[in-house]
Amino acid sequence: MREYDAAVRKESGGRLGFKFYSGGVDGDEKDVIRKIRIGQLQGGGFTGVGMGEIAPEERILDTPFLFRDTAEIDYIYDKFTPEFSKAFEQGGFVFLGWAEVGFVYVFTQKPIYSVDDMKDVKAWMWEGDPIAEASFKVLKLAPIPLSFIDVNSQLQTGMINCVYASPYAIIPLQWYTKMKYMLDVPLANSSGAALVSKKFFDSLPQDLQQILLKDGQIYLSKLTQLSRGDNQRALKTLESKGIKITHPRSASDLSYYYQTGEEARQMLVGKLYSADLLHQVESALQQFRKDHAEK
Repeated sequence: MREYDAAVRKESGGRLGFKFYSGGVDGDEKDVIRKIRIGQLQGGGFTGVGMGEIAPEERILDTPFLFRDTAEIDYIYDKFTPEFSKAFEQGGFVFLGWAEVGFVYVFTQKPIYSVDDMKDVKAWMWEGDPIAEASFKVLKLAPIPLSFIDVNSQLQTGMINCVYASPYAIIPLQWYTKMKYMLDVPLANSSGAALVSKKFFDSLPQDLQQILLKDGQIYLSKLTQLSRGDNQRALKTLESKGIKITHPRSASDLSYYYQTGEEARQMLVGKLYSADLLHQVESALQQFRKDHAEK
């Protein structure tokens, strides 16, 4: 992001740049969106939870067991970004670029191989997240809704013994210190993006608008690639710290996870996105997998 800032400042001759408020000093994502809408801030970096407040249909990218590798993610980004960009604009924001958090995995204190092994876990659910709610419902779990900042304390009390996060995120959060196992089936890919107020963007001269958009694509794409590398390295770090990786015991166990994902996505039709958008995304992925399987 600082490289992005430096490039914008250089190309604009110092007429435009960023001032960062990091570490949650301006509140959670909903707080930041509110401050942008009243003009206190001009933009921000958001996960799916924040983006869903602006363009609910974007949450389809965070639905469970949708993606199986990063090639599929990139394909869907390329194909559907124009549609999501339009949705962000309708919500009062301009899309600068994707910056995903990465694949999210389930971490537990007991080994998980199949859905049956999850029956006795006390799973955390991000409070107010409809994606997490649908995911746990199809897995037949009764999760414990908590705000993000309360997870660590409730791991210590034993209220919860199951969390979900990207490998890179779970290390600085220190959640991994209370976990022993990670199921090597991505629960979801956690999307992320940088957005700027449309009102502010429209107030800029056209040359500054183009600089902001062009450099956003360059540096946020770079950020995504760095994040993917960090997540791969974090997996090795977690193993070195004693986290054991478990895998589905059979192809049928793996297929069942994918089946529950389809059920969860159907549950969210009409709540976050249309049946037509779901059909388009799932059909595009099916065709992509078919084309690559033939190669």
